[in-house]
Parts: sequence; structure tokens; C-alpha cells
Amino acid sequence: MPELFRFAVVGAAAYGVTTLVDYSLKLTVLQEKPVTALAIATVASTAFAYLLSRRWSFAGRGGHGRLREATLFFAVNAGAVAVNLVPLLVSRYVLRLEEPNIGYLGQEIADFAAGMVLGTAAGTAFRWFGYRRWVFPGPARPKEIHGEPVAQPCPGPRGEPVAEVP
Repeated sequence: MPELFRFAVVGAAAYGVTTLVDYSLKLTVLQEKPVTALAIATVASTAFAYLLSRRWSFAGRGGHGRLREATLFFAVNAGAVAVNLVPLLVSRYVLRLEEPNIGYLGQEIADFAAGMVLGTAAGTAFRWFGYRRWVFPGPARPKEIHGEPVAQPCPGPRGEPVAEVP
């Protein structure tokens, strides 16, 4: 449960970064490209989330070297970006919830509900599953003594420690 709480805190902070970057871009240089603005904002917040996830949310988990872990993290987040964009794409290009079909305020409410609420919820669920399954799958990282890892027995099938063979 503490891991889920930390994941949620990091997610809330990343959501703030996403919202700030998305609206900064959407209301200035990318007014005509709301999907691009959201994609850029999501990628920026992903880098932010990796740092916090690695150091805090999933600090008690491991199983991969840093390069592989970072690669998997960004791969999971690439999938999450796609999942995140689907509701906004449907809202804008299937349901046509945009000007001139609806007013500007209706368009912005639809964009927020689709991209920032539904998209973020779907992307978050995908990330939680992906992080625990692929990125940070293992038990706690081995302890180090003088910079050298100390060998520890692998856990049994249910996570319990396996007795060492004499």
C-alpha cells in the first residue's frame, strides 16, 4: 500500500507538470494542435516521473540494470502516451467536439475531460501495471557493502525467502 501511495503522489505531481506544459503550449504556440501539445506535455512529465519513481515510488524494487530499466520505463510510457491520447483523439476527430461544431468553452471542457481526465486515468492504470510488471518487477535491490553487491537468495514462488542449502 505505501508503494501505491507513493505512485499516486508522483502521478499527481506529474499530472501537474502535464497540465502546466499542455496549457502553456496549447494557449500559445500550439493553439491549432491540441494533440501535439498534450503529447509533448506527457513526454516532459514522463521524464520527471521517472526520476521520482526510481528514487522514491519503487525504490524498494528492482531487477534490472539502470539502462534497461530506463528503456523499459520509457517504453511503458510510450504505450501510456498512446493510451492517454485516445480519448482526446476520439473527442476531437470522431465526435467532432471542436469549433465550429460547438463553442470554444465546450471545446475546452471536452478537451479537458477527454485528454486530462479520461486519458490520464487510462494512462495511469497502464503505467501502474507496466511499472510493476516490466520496469520494477523484482524484489528489493540487494544491499551493497563498499560499493559491491551482496548476493541474496532468490525468493520462492510466493515471495517468501528460500532456505539456503548447506
